[in-house]
Amino acid sequence: MAEPQLRLVLSDGETGKAHVLDLLTAQTAEVTAAAAGESTATAAAAGESTPPAGVAESPAAPGSSGTAESVREITSDGRYAYLTTGSGTLRVIDSGGWTVDHGDHVHYYRAATRDLGTIAGSPPYDVTGDAAITAVRSGDGTVRLFDRARMDQGELAETGRLAADAVVPYGERLLVAHDGAVQARTRTGEPGTTVGSCADAAGTAVTRRGAVFGCADGALLVTGKDGEFEGVKIRYPRGTREGERARTFLHRPGSSTLAAEAGERGIWVLDVTARTWRLLKTGPAVAVNATGDGTPVLAVTGDGVLHAYDPVTGKETAKARLLAGPPAGAVRIQVDTARAYVNDPAGKAVHEIDYNDDLRRARTLRPGLAPAYMTETGR
Repeated sequence: MAEPQLRLVLSDGETGKAHVLDLLTAQTAEVTAAAAGESTATAAAAGESTPPAGVAESPAAPGSSGTAESVREITSDGRYAYLTTGSGTLRVIDSGGWTVDHGDHVHYYRAATRDLGTIAGSPPYDVTGDAAITAVRSGDGTVRLFDRARMDQGELAETGRLAADAVVPYGERLLVAHDGAVQARTRTGEPGTTVGSCADAAGTAVTRRGAVFGCADGALLVTGKDGEFEGVKIRYPRGTREGERARTFLHRPGSSTLAAEAGERGIWVLDVTARTWRLLKTGPAVAVNATGDGTPVLAVTGDGVLHAYDPVTGKETAKARLLAGPPAGAVRIQVDTARAYVNDPAGKAVHEIDYNDDLRRARTLRPGLAPAYMTETGR
């Protein structure tokens, strides 16, 4: 396609129905749940994969009867949306819009929206991936690997398992955080070279400057070239307490500026290029995100107000009352190169914001449901 096929995957949570809102047409369509017999993740054609030592076997994913379960969270990897269900499984939806970044140019693609079925495991889930592999980490530390090409054909084909605190497919390897260190392993998870230390790994991000792991003492930035990897620790400022560390990184895809909640104190801004942390002393936030390098950091506070902050000075540059009521469900800020999207469950709306124009409300989208959970795809 000639332009990005941007979409929002939405759910009201309780009914479990998933809807895709096409941001080009503003039209919303429900995604039909996979039929019985189509929803269980399968083992690779080479045979049943077995869990490594110390990893419990996950129960088989239940077949879908065509009736959606309740939803408790939605995340995305750019094309696919991953919905945590009330029973603890992970529902996978192909949003039908994605971007392939070749560095000096990009390609935009559009396909039919479809439900791939469910993956068994235990929440919370962390999903990371690239063009070849998708890694799904369950809350018990089990990581299941899936063939991305077969996902693109509509099949959840598991190719292996391992135990890890965090995993990022990167540079034709698996970067695996486990037992206080990060290794560059093979695509199947076989042990490899240690590239850095990372105690209590939590939170990851992939940027043009490298892959980031959140650690107890800061962030580990891993870079690679010609199959060789190295890690550099970006340590927290002195005096940072455990409850203030970053555990989830948010950013615009392609950007090297990351945002994370810093407990009750405010917002962390991690500049991967400069390899520095900045603490914006904004107070607690319900949702945060970074719109890009040198552009505003956004936050929604408990009173339903959207704020924009200068990422260097921490000065508030704009604010707008946005939500119709107290934040409910999982209010999120999703960002792309031109707009930000904030779900408003009480108002049964999604607000499209021009973050480069003093938080001007460009559109109020009415998807026909209370969007308690939301993620953006096609970026």
